[in-house]
Amino acid sequence: MTKATAKKICIVVSSLGVGGAERSSALLSEMLFDLGYEIHTVSVLDQVDYPYRGQLLNLGKIKAEDDSVLGRFKRLRVLKNYLRTHNFDYIIDNRARNGLLKEFVISKWLYNAKKTIYCVHSFHTDMYIHRNTFFGKWLYGSAFKIVAVSHAISDKLRHKYSFNNLKVIHNPVVDLSEKYNDQVLKTEDFIMFYGRLDDKVKNISLLLGAYSKSKLPKVSIRLKIVGSGTDKPLLMKKAEDLNLKDKIDFLDFMPDPFALVKAACFIILTSNFEGFPMVLVESLASGTPVVSVNCKSGPSEIIIHEHNGLLVENHNVNALATAMNRMVEDKDLYLHCKSNAKDSVKKFSKANIGLQWQATLK
Repeated sequence: MTKATAKKICIVVSSLGVGGAERSSALLSEMLFDLGYEIHTVSVLDQVDYPYRGQLLNLGKIKAEDDSVLGRFKRLRVLKNYLRTHNFDYIIDNRARNGLLKEFVISKWLYNAKKTIYCVHSFHTDMYIHRNTFFGKWLYGSAFKIVAVSHAISDKLRHKYSFNNLKVIHNPVVDLSEKYNDQVLKTEDFIMFYGRLDDKVKNISLLLGAYSKSKLPKVSIRLKIVGSGTDKPLLMKKAEDLNLKDKIDFLDFMPDPFALVKAACFIILTSNFEGFPMVLVESLASGTPVVSVNCKSGPSEIIIHEHNGLLVENHNVNALATAMNRMVEDKDLYLHCKSNAKDSVKKFSKANIGLQWQATLK
């Protein structure tokens, strides 16, 4: 595409910081920009941690000046004028969409349904599509596409709402295999969790319980928990209660944690639910095996059990502890998973996922 013929795409996000959906939105802007599209990103909140491409309209800065009811109407007018001025070919809405009245205004007044793509980033689909079947169909049934980031999400939406505009496009992952020197941070053996410290979603309590039951603390393999969130004090207290205070490092959120990821023995995911967890594909792309609970959704579409990691029953602390022990004690299994890590996620590369977006945007 030349600049004269490039399609104009507007990506609407809650923010460009902290979460996996936010990271994937930033990657989407880079991927489509590199494919020749004119990219604009609208961020609802003033939080920009991840690199992005194209122009940015930061509504969060306007919100910081005036978050009154009148201020909210002002932001809606600013966005309405921005969309009208640029006359985008497509709007890709990556936000969590809560509140019937607000989403009615956005979907029926701000957007042109035939040019709008709504993305669903969680198996907890009520965060993105109204839980009432009638209202869900009314708000989103006439959209150009509803993009689910996993097959499980797509199947759930099809079963509940009978949408005929569904498409599955997984989140992309960048090639991280050569980005960091293998010797970086290899001062100690450790496993790692990184993500938002929200225990109701990420169930980090399960991780702490399994780590305490495993042999890892006894053989000096530390646990690093990287992230921010309101539950951090609670989790630190649980670690102390389990007598693990000297075995666990709580580190602040890092927009670029991949030097640590590459140095880790393996990465752990223990969520109650997900969408398409970026931590798993990013870790595998870094050459680091993974251990994950088989939550809905995403892990079973990423992990091939005993090939690039271990997939275990969710909410089973003993099964998770056993999986941790296996990755440490069974060297053949560990090296097999590690050797397969990078190749196992090539299908989620920016090049492959970009082709799927190109086909959709035609």
